[in-house]
Amino acid sequence: MTLSIAISGRRVAERAPLLLQVAALSKRYGEQQALTDVAFDVRVGEVLGLIGPNGAGKTTLLEALAGLLPVDAGEVRWLHAPAPVRHREGMFYLPDGLRPWEEQFTWRVLAFFAAAHGRTEDNLAATIDAVGLAPALDKRVLALSKGYGRRLMLALALLTPQPLLLMDEPFDGFDLRQTREVMALIRRVAAGGRTLVLAIHQLADAERVCDRFVLLADGAVRGVGTIDELRAKTGLAAAGLEDVFLALT
Repeated sequence: MTLSIAISGRRVAERAPLLLQVAALSKRYGEQQALTDVAFDVRVGEVLGLIGPNGAGKTTLLEALAGLLPVDAGEVRWLHAPAPVRHREGMFYLPDGLRPWEEQFTWRVLAFFAAAHGRTEDNLAATIDAVGLAPALDKRVLALSKGYGRRLMLALALLTPQPLLLMDEPFDGFDLRQTREVMALIRRVAAGGRTLVLAIHQLADAERVCDRFVLLADGAVRGVGTIDELRAKTGLAAAGLEDVFLALT
């Protein structure tokens, strides 16, 4: 990902219309408060990072957004989208560590998914090329390395038609070079008009790929905005995301 790509994407996101609003989501597991009055908005065509350490509530929040987890309070409101919008029509959720159809060959899984979503052979070939999955097409899913397993799941997400993609730890399993390649791909997807919400615990990765950030700690939002907005909030004019996060949490 080049600096010019990142800057261009962030300028677009800052003036983009709202896609949805998350209003006061709360979730409790017994005595544990997993989410507390979580509120933020998502803008069309942006890459929004849900940032926080393990246990901060990122996965719980993604599952709540996807409609997989009932919440105790709050709601998700669709704004810049045809109404009514169902969760399955508006968003696709890519969990961390998922490895479906393990006995099937990779090419067969991709072909099935592409056909299910009305994608052409050209669409499928372009997606395979974009994620660098060609060397693994003749392997069974269970035989894929962690990195190629993540590439497969990313390809499946890109083949879906939903305008909003939710991804949990999208760079897990990739080395430095591969991570940069996937970041560049994510920026291209966003530039094409899709919106992405990424749960990321590596702050350096998040700062390089995301337009805006939702900082989570102990299930609560501690800050929302661009890096410049968060710097202004903390008074740390030249700080990186790590220092901003520590200052706010």
